Amino acid sequence: MTRFIHDQFSKDYIEELLKNYGEVQAPSRVAGEVREIDILFSPFAAQAANLEILGLLGKFAVTPAIFEPFRNPASKD
Repeated sequence: MTRFIHDQFSKDYIEELLKNYGEVQAPSRVAGEVREIDILFSPFAAQAANLEILGLLGKFAVTPAIFEPFRNPASKD
């Protein structure tokens, strides 16, 4: 089991939300770098109109995207 249960939960949750709208690869390795992408998403062309049900996540998922969920909220800065 992962040390950061919230991290795994957020990755699994985003993957489940997006799987009907495109190809989701979690995790995905970046060639030439040591780092790993948490979620790599490529939308299906026919599903773009249905993404608005996901709100802000749907707006991000209109084009290919990389998602990196964080447990702490972003600051206003």
